[in-house]
Amino acid sequence: MAQYTPMIQQYLRVKADYEDAFLFFRMGDFYEMFFDDAQKASQILEITLTSRDGGSRDRIPMCGVPYHSAKGYIERLIAAGHKVAICEQQEDPKQAKGVIKREVVQVITPGTMMEGAGIQEKENHYLASFEQSGNDYAVAAADLTTGECRTAVFHSFDSALHELAAYGVKEIIMNDTWDAEDVKKINDRFGAVISIEEKADEFEFDALLSKLTHALTRKASVRLYHYLHRTQKRNLDHLQPAEQYEIRDYMNIDYYSKRNLELTETIRSKGKKGSLLWLLDETKTSMGGRMLKQWIDRPLLNEKDINRRLGIVETFMASFFEREELREQLKEVYDLERLAGRVAFGNVNARDLVQLKKSLGQIPYLTDLLKKINGDDVQQLADKLDPCTELFGLLEGALIAEPPISVKEGGMITDGFDPQLDEYRDAARNGKQWIAELEKEEREKTGIRSLKIGYNRIFGYYIEVTKANLGLLEEGRYERKQTLANCERFVTPELKEKETLILEANDKMIELEYELFAQLREKVKDFIPRLQNLARTVSEIDVLQCFAAISESRRFVRPVFSTDRTMIIEEGRHPVVEKVMDAQLFVPNHCVMGPKRDMLLITGPNMSGKSTYMRQVALIAILAQIGCYVPADKAILPVFDQIFTRIGAADDLVSGQSTFMVEMLEAKHAIVNATDRSLILFDEIGRGTSTYDGMALAQAMIEYIHTNIQAKTLFSTHYHELTVLDQSLEHVQNVHVTAAEQEGKVVFLHKVKDGAADKSYGIHVAQLAGLPDTVITRADELLHSFESKEHKPEIINEGQLSFFKEEQVPKPALKEDKTIVSKLLSYDIMEMTPLEAMNTLYALQKSAKKPAN
Repeated sequence: MAQYTPMIQQYLRVKADYEDAFLFFRMGDFYEMFFDDAQKASQILEITLTSRDGGSRDRIPMCGVPYHSAKGYIERLIAAGHKVAICEQQEDPKQAKGVIKREVVQVITPGTMMEGAGIQEKENHYLASFEQSGNDYAVAAADLTTGECRTAVFHSFDSALHELAAYGVKEIIMNDTWDAEDVKKINDRFGAVISIEEKADEFEFDALLSKLTHALTRKASVRLYHYLHRTQKRNLDHLQPAEQYEIRDYMNIDYYSKRNLELTETIRSKGKKGSLLWLLDETKTSMGGRMLKQWIDRPLLNEKDINRRLGIVETFMASFFEREELREQLKEVYDLERLAGRVAFGNVNARDLVQLKKSLGQIPYLTDLLKKINGDDVQQLADKLDPCTELFGLLEGALIAEPPISVKEGGMITDGFDPQLDEYRDAARNGKQWIAELEKEEREKTGIRSLKIGYNRIFGYYIEVTKANLGLLEEGRYERKQTLANCERFVTPELKEKETLILEANDKMIELEYELFAQLREKVKDFIPRLQNLARTVSEIDVLQCFAAISESRRFVRPVFSTDRTMIIEEGRHPVVEKVMDAQLFVPNHCVMGPKRDMLLITGPNMSGKSTYMRQVALIAILAQIGCYVPADKAILPVFDQIFTRIGAADDLVSGQSTFMVEMLEAKHAIVNATDRSLILFDEIGRGTSTYDGMALAQAMIEYIHTNIQAKTLFSTHYHELTVLDQSLEHVQNVHVTAAEQEGKVVFLHKVKDGAADKSYGIHVAQLAGLPDTVITRADELLHSFESKEHKPEIINEGQLSFFKEEQVPKPALKEDKTIVSKLLSYDIMEMTPLEAMNTLYALQKSAKKPAN
């Protein structure tokens, strides 16, 4: 350290405490970066890398950004997954003795952004802490912009990862005792910034932990709160007590299923458009949009709570005019949650508080509208709306209608709010009026019409006379102040006196306005809990009116819930596909599964609509359990505890897993965790491996689900040999998606009917895809050749054992072939899996059956 200048030594001492962040070191009007920070930041931000003398033999790399435009640069670094520590000057440079005192006032991280392009209006911005104890894991997730904090315990690592994925966390906080393999899995899955926070003392956060009963959730929440306070370095009064929830209180939809069903984003574009959230989101407030996403992520299991939401939706649907007026009034309500967060954080400005005032002004209108609607639950919502009348009055009396953005330049506070401020304003205004009158008098007395009184920050007020008119001035009338190329500037003792009065009044006025604004902000802080409760009620009203509007415009019906696991969907539709295409062209379908009909085995050609049919059943179940009407003519549904899907194929390239491995992992997750109250969607399981392996696996899964789980299951397959299973498995029913052949071309009818499909139309689909005619012709020839030689296997069940057996045909004379014997002797039977052994035996037998030459 001794080799560097005192300022660079100060920089290095501060940097040592923030090694994982870019240190923005304030020097005058710039934030400077040195050493490695400068080299890396210059590349990321595309700014010039320079150097400076720091006392050492070698010059020190340096780059910097202007403090007034630093916000954009910081956002770019955060978007790239980095952290930024803001180090400010803590004393006036003119009064400093030696090196100016500096300290870090805030660390901005991907999970603690409060504003900027990375914050989406209708999405939460979560960071989470991850805790482990034995086989238990706890996740605590918080949104600093709104103050929400939720926590839960999970009994497997994968379940906890699914929950982190549901939150869409930007940053994960852990201690340094985690296993390296687990940390790698977390990195591979999320790509989120991982931050280490060791301190976890509970006594500092007793009020925020009051609702927690599990020791592990307390530990996770404390680590999270510690990290937020350590990095933000201020009182975070908007942080709410952590809420502990039980995962079993909500329908469990794992990460894969949410992706496959495209609940909040599409698989291809990763965007909102084309997802269920996109279809449903007709909310009028940002906070309502965030609540809608939370509801989609966690459908309810409690039938009473579901029916309460459905009842309010029904009431809103029956009150069209009031609902439309309600929608218009909600447009005028700003984001109360994030406004409260900005108040607590200290970065709220006068315009934000005017938005808060306008929002509170809408609450009485919302209450009156809801009171006009019949329905006990709607009336209860109306009663929960707190207009915060005292706060509205305070803001109304304090702030002008259109204040400036800056809070340090005055012009925010209304006249009459503070007597001292009124005196300063009066002095400033009267002084300026005196200046205007003086200018008029001097023009008359001197006869110089172009004479004017001006002002600048260096010389203050002055009388300006052009050189052409200098001869008209009496000697000694003015005191010369400044000479310019084409004019002279003068002052008078009286003008100096008024200047002092005006400038003092202006300075004191601006200083007092800022003090009054800071006091106002502190008073608003006292209302933060009430504002947060109000925000939750307004959000709920917004989401439920949105459900009503969607249900009415899209012709949805209210679902009814069965107690015996019956599922009857008449003319069900995929809501998103129906919206994207012409609704008149969409073909609706029934899905009937009684207490003794647990599995539909679905066959039919590719592109016929099997996947759409399966997805629409799942989406109807999810819509019902979030409290929305569903796209069908009639819907009787069980309350599903979980939904598992395996639809589509995708390699997991990051972790090096093939399509087939991903398929097996997702299937395993469903089979291990499903219950008889679950819904399983399996689309063409086994297609990623050889025909016999795939067929054997598909049948084994069907049997296991049928016998051991008895979950409602939609299982599509191209293995037509499996369609005989309905003869031996009593809860399995064959259905197929119909298609017709016209003039050698396939026409998809998209209608689901009972029974198995008679053919797959694979070559027809290839033809529709535009493969060259020569390929299509050759494929058709090969198909006829294969079909003429094929011996179709039949499936025999003996108890729970199923296997394939060749049809009984005349046995050909076996040829004697020493190579077959040598092959047989070369196999290590004990190292083979049953499937490998079966395939090997089949190949040897086929070879032996070939006629001798």
